[in-house]
Amino acid sequence: METAPKPGRDVPPKKDKLQTKRKKPRRYWEEETVPTTDGASPGPPCNKKNRELRPQRPKNAHILKKSRISKQPQVPKKPREWKNPESQRSLSGAQDPFPGPAPVPVEVVQKFCRIDKSRKLPRSKAKTRSRLEVAEAEEEETSIKAARSELLLAEEPGFLEGEDGEDTAKICQADIVEAVDIASAAKHFDLNLRQFGPYRLNYSRTGRHLAFGGRRGHVAALDWVTKKLMCEINVMEAVRDIRFLHSEALLAVAQNRWLHIYDNQGIELHCIRRCDRVTRLEFLPFHFLLATASETGFLTYLDVSVGKIVAALNARAGRLDVMSQNPYNAVIHLGHSNGTVSLWSPAMKEPLAKILCHRGGVRAVAVDSTGTYMATSGLDHQLKIFDLRGTYQPLSTRTLPHGAGHLAFSQRGLLVAGMGDVVNIWAGQGKGSPPSLEQPYLTHRLSGPVHGLQFCPFEDVLGVGHSGGVTSMLVPGAGEPNFDGLESNPYRSRKQRQEWEVKALLEKVPAELICLDPRALAEVDVISLEQGKKERIERLGYDPEAKAPFQPKPKQKGRSSTASLVKRKRKVMDEEHRDKVRQSLQQQQQQQQQKEAKAKSTGARPSALDRFVR
Repeated sequence: METAPKPGRDVPPKKDKLQTKRKKPRRYWEEETVPTTDGASPGPPCNKKNRELRPQRPKNAHILKKSRISKQPQVPKKPREWKNPESQRSLSGAQDPFPGPAPVPVEVVQKFCRIDKSRKLPRSKAKTRSRLEVAEAEEEETSIKAARSELLLAEEPGFLEGEDGEDTAKICQADIVEAVDIASAAKHFDLNLRQFGPYRLNYSRTGRHLAFGGRRGHVAALDWVTKKLMCEINVMEAVRDIRFLHSEALLAVAQNRWLHIYDNQGIELHCIRRCDRVTRLEFLPFHFLLATASETGFLTYLDVSVGKIVAALNARAGRLDVMSQNPYNAVIHLGHSNGTVSLWSPAMKEPLAKILCHRGGVRAVAVDSTGTYMATSGLDHQLKIFDLRGTYQPLSTRTLPHGAGHLAFSQRGLLVAGMGDVVNIWAGQGKGSPPSLEQPYLTHRLSGPVHGLQFCPFEDVLGVGHSGGVTSMLVPGAGEPNFDGLESNPYRSRKQRQEWEVKALLEKVPAELICLDPRALAEVDVISLEQGKKERIERLGYDPEAKAPFQPKPKQKGRSSTASLVKRKRKVMDEEHRDKVRQSLQQQQQQQQQKEAKAKSTGARPSALDRFVR
């Protein structure tokens, strides 16, 4: 009989199911496992022919080839390693020796900073304090960005210097026109209009358009850069003053009887009869208010966006023919015949302040663009510059031979005074500094008495209206060299102007917010707040904001007995009492330290009676 073969000899044993699974192929980056005899994991299967296993070559490896030119062994090239682009800041591969953003000078940052960091944050809740800290951080970041963007302002202000100590006041306009380029020389011109003079003039906010009106009814508006006439009419009535409104498309003319509004085509749009016998006009661009001063002694504010009169204030000082505005806080300055200058706001029926400036009547008033200095001239032939930062004291005084009838400040702080048919200009150290009245910067004589003065925005040009017409003078260093294209763009199109009008109307500032210090709007009126709180307590009979008495929460398992509740209430009351005592002790210590510091500063000898001093 045949016997079945044993599984250990000729017949191969059956493979286990786990061994029959297909093995995972080895990748080229994995290390090769060497098979061992101790039942370790076997290596890859061999072919029928006994071939040697060759490891696969990585893709980035380089094969050494024999050079046909030189017999020297070649050095394998190292594969390129990936580098962080932030650490490699130049094409050459060298690191930046000054990493990070460029530092900004502290003086430049402070010029754009609007938060006073010397004042500490008030004690408030954690949420409110965190909001204040975030606002301060955002303001600091904004000021740094503004300081960095100042590098993009390539234009620089002009200047005029004499050779070898030459007096610049002796340089005439003809010499300046010959020295400047053709484009700047074209900005100097004379309009001979003796038939309808004297003239009052006004430039638009962008500095591109000019409007002037004569005493005999002649009104015209033009693009003075290209000399393109926009409109020219004769109102057949005396024109006392003229002003552009928020754009060059609307024009306000103070005629002999009423106030009229015209468009840039000379078409009459409105006749405002409530503003009668107007002598002077001022327009507040951020509030859309047209301020008028009349012969009857009334100061009237007209909101041109809705066509309503916001306020009509009686100055009680007789005829008003001297008026100027403060561009910083939109406060109106009125000059009176008793030598005082009063400051007005539409939110108050009484003047905000009164300044005694001259012994005689005030003839002209002007305020610089920063709202820091005010120049006045009176019948006493004196020209004074006052500080408006709370002191209202004269900084400098100069006696003029004929007295100044008209004053105006430029964007860079130059002061011009019209005295008869002579125009004198004084310059200071720059923007934000008072002009020096010792030596005039420029002098020019006109063909007739001066009737109106204004510097052109963003141009070194002074417009003068006189009895013989209109003169455009060149004044180097008068205008701001760089303009904000989103606010006052001289090159804007009609579509851009319309979009700007919509944005300006949305950002219109209410008339009630006009005050002497605009920074006070961001502060809390503590006195009014406490007074309102007292009135509310008296009206209700109790304090609705008072802290409710402590009520312990009930507990389970017999822990809410009457004795435990009273005990917990007394514990909370004791803690509150300790806090009050601790605060009172701290206040007493602070007062004691202040008294000791005062005693040390005065240098007086201590006495036993000091304990009775309160």
